[in-house]
Amino acid sequence: MTFRTLDDAKDLAGKTALVRVDFNVPMEGGKVTDDTRLRVALPTIQRLRDAGAKVALLAHFDRPKGQRVPAMSLKPVVQPLEELLGAPVRFADDCIGAPAVDAIRDLDAGGVVLLENVRFHAAEEANDPVFAQKLADLGDLYVNDAFSAAHRAHASTEGIAHHIPAYAGESMRRELDALDAALGKPQKPVVGIVGGSKVSTKLDLLKNLVGKLDTLAIGGGMANTFLYAQGVDIGGSLAEKDMAGTAREIMAEAQAQGCELLLPVDVIVAVEVKPGAAFKTLKTGQPLAADDKILDAGPDTVARLNAAIDASKTLIWNGPLGVFEVPPFDAATVAAAKHVAERTRADALIAVAGGGDTVAAVAHAGVTADLTFVSTAGGAFLEWMEGKPLPGVEALRI
Repeated sequence: MTFRTLDDAKDLAGKTALVRVDFNVPMEGGKVTDDTRLRVALPTIQRLRDAGAKVALLAHFDRPKGQRVPAMSLKPVVQPLEELLGAPVRFADDCIGAPAVDAIRDLDAGGVVLLENVRFHAAEEANDPVFAQKLADLGDLYVNDAFSAAHRAHASTEGIAHHIPAYAGESMRRELDALDAALGKPQKPVVGIVGGSKVSTKLDLLKNLVGKLDTLAIGGGMANTFLYAQGVDIGGSLAEKDMAGTAREIMAEAQAQGCELLLPVDVIVAVEVKPGAAFKTLKTGQPLAADDKILDAGPDTVARLNAAIDASKTLIWNGPLGVFEVPPFDAATVAAAKHVAERTRADALIAVAGGGDTVAAVAHAGVTADLTFVSTAGGAFLEWMEGKPLPGVEALRI
């Protein structure tokens, strides 16, 4: 993967770097409640400061739909960012025009300013070239450090890169390196885990992966659809029965591509989805009552998956194996996650996981820090796994 990084940016002293960050952080009552995304941006900001550059941060927050919505201002981010950075952070009341120009001009070398929500302008999401030029006019170089927004062709994520020299920030570089190690040029064999509720939302993903992976395990509600497509009794389980034909096509394509599909061989069944609910473990294909619901993979399925992981050098994971939010239906996801962590700690596996539910599931299992890389970029991670080009990344290619 060939893209420009800050290693390629020379003589930064006195220059203004426009840095696209993801500060779409959780807030309550005007206070940031989770500063993870602020922390992720620190290495890039600090590297530019150390090089003597002025740093102007571009970001969006929420969905103001091109309107100036006071409740969606980025101003509440300033104080927690100052505390993390250990340095003052100015705030500009707009991301273009006099407020932005004046704030940047008044910065000393190594100074930082956060510009107001780019989505207060409808031209941002329209990727309007005039707006992109106005952003570009504020600086000497552009740094994209927001992989999570890289699947959007917006002015601050893609358009601006056509006007001034563009580079990947430290977080973006780390993400791209991890993704390249997982699917671009992976150490083989490669095993994938894809879970979640619906086949229909991950069709492109499944079709792409069966051509790239040696083994693909399917879990969650998706697995029920595949079992139903094989004529297996799934009782009252969540499934997209109208997708049975598509599931059979994917199974046939996997066979043609030499990708082994792992579907549940045993399942955890319950009538109610509530914490501590009574459940039973059944072999796949045993008859189910009309109100029986498959809510997790069984221990034999986990053992089979773990054996596939042991035989692999690379893992890519998107989606839980069951209803992990409701114990005891988290057992399969937690067991698999802990096994992945054990193999990764032993340097026997490169493990890359991503997507909202997956991030939560890995955290629930307590193994986030043990995996090679956990991507918090939901939509961008999914589109990358689907094999789609990401506009914000393509704009950084050499």
